[in-house]
Amino acid sequence: MRSIKFLYLIITLVLCGCREEKGTDHTVIHYGALINIMSGNLEATASLDSIHDLPHLYALGALENLKGEIQIFDGESYVSKAFKKDSVILDPQFNHNAALLVYAQVDEWTNALLLKQFSDHTTLEQQIETHALLHGIDTDQPFPFLIKGKVDQLNWHVINWIDGDMEHNHKKHQESGAYGIIKNQEVEIIGFYSKKHKAVFTHHTTFLHMHFKALKHNIIAGHVDELKASDATLYLPQ
Repeated sequence: MRSIKFLYLIITLVLCGCREEKGTDHTVIHYGALINIMSGNLEATASLDSIHDLPHLYALGALENLKGEIQIFDGESYVSKAFKKDSVILDPQFNHNAALLVYAQVDEWTNALLLKQFSDHTTLEQQIETHALLHGIDTDQPFPFLIKGKVDQLNWHVINWIDGDMEHNHKKHQESGAYGIIKNQEVEIIGFYSKKHKAVFTHHTTFLHMHFKALKHNIIAGHVDELKASDATLYLPQ
């Protein structure tokens, strides 16, 4: 009888352990900082190869020397590099180094959460925070999110910094490589929200950092500069 009880206890512990191992904790990890980049330090702080095998990986960032943008959606890479002033080349490989890298693992997202029409980052920030609080997310800690749907307008850029140029500002970053505006097109956006990382992995005027991919019509992926939408949905870590 004791042997049977002991065996039952072992099986129970094993099953509990399996349940505890399920899922990911959505912790946001970052390497590099925008403030360092704006000071002229464009060196690599991380390699994409080092996170290639992480399950359910979502990431964004900038390549070393600011020669392109990083977008990873559920483990699939859409690294983008400027080709012409209004077009980019997408690279599915992970053999790249990053000057800035922000990532998290999310194996399950909420059902679609309807976003009200917005035309600036501030209005979007407020909606994301409201939905996050309703879903039990600690908004004092950074967290990832997805936005999907047809955008009214999305201003984008893919950086291609001139070697040796030490005068950094946001406008030059936007216009150094490829840039443009897309309208009435389906996109998927990976973003990170944080109140505590301004000038680290969000710009100094916002709690958000967002990159996107658009794979129909114009095939583009890159950094989101401005965003307006009236038919978009939000997804948060479950």
